[in-house]
Amino acid sequence: MSEGWTKRVPTGLLVLADGTVIEGFGLGAEGAVEGEVCFNTALTGYQEILTDPSYADQIVTFTFPHIGNVGANDEDREDFSPLGNAGAVGAILRAEVTEPSNYRSTGHLDGWLKSRGIVALSGIDTRALTVLVREKGMPNAVIAHDREGRFDVEALKKRAAEWAGIDGADIAQFVATKDQATWTERPWAWGEAAVADDAVRYRIVAIDYGAKRSIFRLLAGHGAEVVVVPPKTSAEDIIAMQPDGVFLSNGPGDPAATGVYAVPQIARLVEEGLPLFGICLGHQLLALALGGKTAKMHQGHHGANHPVKDYTTGKVEIVSMNHGFAVAADSLPEGVVETHRSLFDGSNCGLRLSDKPVFSVQHHPEASPGPQDSHYLFQRFFDLIDSHKAGRQAA
Repeated sequence: MSEGWTKRVPTGLLVLADGTVIEGFGLGAEGAVEGEVCFNTALTGYQEILTDPSYADQIVTFTFPHIGNVGANDEDREDFSPLGNAGAVGAILRAEVTEPSNYRSTGHLDGWLKSRGIVALSGIDTRALTVLVREKGMPNAVIAHDREGRFDVEALKKRAAEWAGIDGADIAQFVATKDQATWTERPWAWGEAAVADDAVRYRIVAIDYGAKRSIFRLLAGHGAEVVVVPPKTSAEDIIAMQPDGVFLSNGPGDPAATGVYAVPQIARLVEEGLPLFGICLGHQLLALALGGKTAKMHQGHHGANHPVKDYTTGKVEIVSMNHGFAVAADSLPEGVVETHRSLFDGSNCGLRLSDKPVFSVQHHPEASPGPQDSHYLFQRFFDLIDSHKAGRQAA
């Protein structure tokens, strides 16, 4: 060892359920928390990613090495929950976080992570960890941070091995809104604040399973008053609101577990004939309500560069995704048409009913972060609503 060189004591650990221990340097909140380790390939939008409620009970490994360099602000959060803490429980970074360099920054990522209660590690070989997830699947783990580097490793191993994980868990109920609310803010415009849209032409009831704010903004941008309701709201209560359409949001956890209470209500809404649009978890729940099945994925889809083909147009779009469960395409019954498919692995990414104004996609068409290739899906939803209204008036 050369004179003057001092070895840094690891202040953070990632302990996998199989006993693997990965050392790093902690930042953000101190303490330890369980989660499922996944990797995200997006190059931008780390705040949006970490505040996406679909990441509840997950530890996000960022494959892009430089995270935190544009700092943090209070505007780029995506969780809708009034608790203000729905999202990832942990983050894993390659490079140490530099001082922020962006005109929108109001603080350092470290302080923002602390305010959200997110435990994070830097100095991790994220390429090696990504390969591990790709080859062995998404492991259960404990991520821990102690500024003095004091850890009970055996206790952390035991904790990681005993954590029940996401499979079979209904997490949506814990991150979704508890009270009905109305959203009218339209999409962001450069240099302008998000304000209410005075030209309200539609009423959309959005069932919140862990929704993102940007979804509501895009719905409002089409002239909708968005009535956000809790995940256990009954179909009869929704029908009584006389909506022009119903939106099924994204969210975390196992769709089969959330489906215990959600599927019967969605099936009733489909029976009513209301225009219906689902994404992510909402897509999976709709598939279950129509008689399909879902299954846990090996490594999931997490990122903003996923190629998906829309078979209704023949076009390929690059989309934003965040899901660890998928709809089994071969389980879809007659009358349910597959509309989108992943070009990475061939998994189902969309469906529609052949005889009703009902459709859904697996990806996140609001794309926060990500490309805007799928924004057309919102217009498709409102076109269905207009057609449905015209049909009822003609009758």
